[in-house]
Amino acid sequence: MRSPGPQDRQSRKKAYSWGLSAETRAAWALRLTGWRILKRRYKTKAGEIDLIAKKRKVVAFIEVKARRNRRAAMEAVTPASQKRIVRAAKIFVSEHPKAAFFTLRFDVMVVRPWTWPEHIANAFEAHD
Repeated sequence: MRSPGPQDRQSRKKAYSWGLSAETRAAWALRLTGWRILKRRYKTKAGEIDLIAKKRKVVAFIEVKARRNRRAAMEAVTPASQKRIVRAAKIFVSEHPKAAFFTLRFDVMVVRPWTWPEHIANAFEAHD
């Protein structure tokens, strides 16, 4: 297997940077609409959750997707990534038992260039 060339590294670095910027924009949009960010880039052995936020009696596990349009963003939240997020959310709840008293849901934030981030509530459901 060949090692990644400078072009590959550069494009991955750019994508990573764009993703971090999208997460920051999404977090600010949530804060400005009354959400409290509990965790950012929450890592578990099952995977990572971009944002975990709370508003009133809801705790949302939020996947942030930076894409040119909404459809592309929603298609990027694959069944495999949904499973990963659900598994990581279960770990979060086991580590923070009080979260079980809240309504738990899985949201997506679509971050597009030159637009306010779009918050899609209940974008998918947990399936075992």
